Amino acid sequence: MKHELKKLEDFATQVRRDILRMVHKVNSGHPGGSLGCTEFFTILYNEIMKYDTNFKMDGIGEDLFFLSNGHISPVFYSVLARNGFFPVEELNTFRLIDSRLQGHPTTHEGLPGVRVASGSLGQGMSVALGAAQAKKLNKDEHLVFSLHGDGELQEGQNWEAIMYAAGNKVDNIIATVDLNGQQIDGSTENVLPMGNIRAKFEAFGWDVLEIEDGNDLQQIYDGLTEAKSRTGNKKPVCVLMHTEMGHGVDFMMHTHAWHGKAPNDEQLEKALSQNPETLGDY
Repeated sequence: MKHELKKLEDFATQVRRDILRMVHKVNSGHPGGSLGCTEFFTILYNEIMKYDTNFKMDGIGEDLFFLSNGHISPVFYSVLARNGFFPVEELNTFRLIDSRLQGHPTTHEGLPGVRVASGSLGQGMSVALGAAQAKKLNKDEHLVFSLHGDGELQEGQNWEAIMYAAGNKVDNIIATVDLNGQQIDGSTENVLPMGNIRAKFEAFGWDVLEIEDGNDLQQIYDGLTEAKSRTGNKKPVCVLMHTEMGHGVDFMMHTHAWHGKAPNDEQLEKALSQNPETLGDY
């Protein structure tokens, strides 16, 4: 790793504080999935991706990331800010009128780090594939990364894109699926069982690997590093990442209830006490 594990742990803890404080301030947002993907974003942006904070929309000459499950914008915004894409203080404007940090990422406000609006679920795979093919046409050897929710895979457009990727040997993409087993109305098993997701991706022609504990920084680093080594082999790469929604806050875990619910004052205090300040709040 480029960074010591303790520094990455401190970074992830501070991101959790950012998420909690953002959604609490406006009493709106999606803390559950954001908290569950904190380690993924921490590793992706601090260890795996090669990018330039001097943001260019075309992304030529750098790795790209597309967030498909756009409702977990709090974790995305925090990690972008903490890595220098825009001032950390701007997190204080989350979901406010005229803010660049809308509830779902948008592009018309010109927020550095965001290349596609992602509020409507199921579209990120298609966008990421388009970007990956553009890189091939430009002879740009950098990679495209994307993140998707497991409940989001219930959207049919995903499977058209998954089929297209393998059929066209788009082998410069790494699509990660957050397998937390929860969605807005309950568990994915109760809302709409999706069966063996690994078998489905493999049947469509993808190279698939799994991260058993998607809230373990070392496992994510090892998994994404392995995924990078598998690119360029005529197959798109899928990472199935098992996480816990609400990870890091004991009363938010093991339930879908905090998919889109903000903590009250007392709950915020309790949640922050479980995640002591490490890098400084905004």
